[in-house]
Formats: sequence, C-alpha cells, structure tokens
Amino acid sequence: MPLVESLIGPIASIIDKIIPDKEARAKAKLELLALEGTHEMKQIEARLSAIVAEAKSADPWTSRARPSFLYVMYAMILFALPMGVLAAFSPQAAQDIGSGITTYLRGLPEELYALFGTGYLGYTAARQWGKVKGVEQ
Repeated sequence: MPLVESLIGPIASIIDKIIPDKEARAKAKLELLALEGTHEMKQIEARLSAIVAEAKSADPWTSRARPSFLYVMYAMILFALPMGVLAAFSPQAAQDIGSGITTYLRGLPEELYALFGTGYLGYTAARQWGKVKGVEQ
C-alpha cells in the first residue's frame, strides 16, 4: 500500500487548508486514517494507479489527453480577457457574444462537466503522487 501511504500526507495537508474549524479538521483526519485500510481506499488507490499508468504511457494520445483537455478549458476561460476589452468599446456586442456562449455551454451535457471535473482532479492527484514519489518535479 505505498500509494495509500503517500496519499495520506497530501490529503491531510489539503484538509488543513480547506477546513478552518479545528474540531471538524481533526474529525476529517480521523476519518481519513480510518479509510486507510478499507476497501474504499483500495478502490481509490486502484483508480489513481490507472491514472498514473495513463500519464506514463508511451502513446502520446494517451499520456497527453488529460492535460490537453485542461488546456482547452483554460483557453475558454482566458477568452474572457478579450471579451472584457470588447465590452469597453462595444458593450452590446460583448453582451450578445456572452449570451451566445452561455447558451452554447448550457447546451453541453452534464456528463461533459463531470468528465472535466474527474479528469482535472485525477490529473492533479497523479501529479501530486508523482511529486511525492520523486518521479516528477
């Protein structure tokens, strides 16, 4: 269970950062330690091992798929910068473009957003695991 042991520390530090209440933080850490030997933690380890294996794959389509998806999402977010400039010169045009984009994004299936969240969290967890193990920098 080396993966599990390497995950406990980073997850505990995340708990320290996101839970301000000391009592709730201690309870969350206790639950995390209780999970350490359970079936649930073994399932998490299996999923993360698969993600790490994908990231290390020699096939460029496999190893770069998750980061490429993130880059597309970042590009969409960064599109807000030129839209802000456009709004300064033509507020109505910026509003019309924003409405069109909003309509488009609301038309995307909910599963796509779930896929993005899963991919993002899986990628960051795999990167963290690689850093803890000393494989990545």
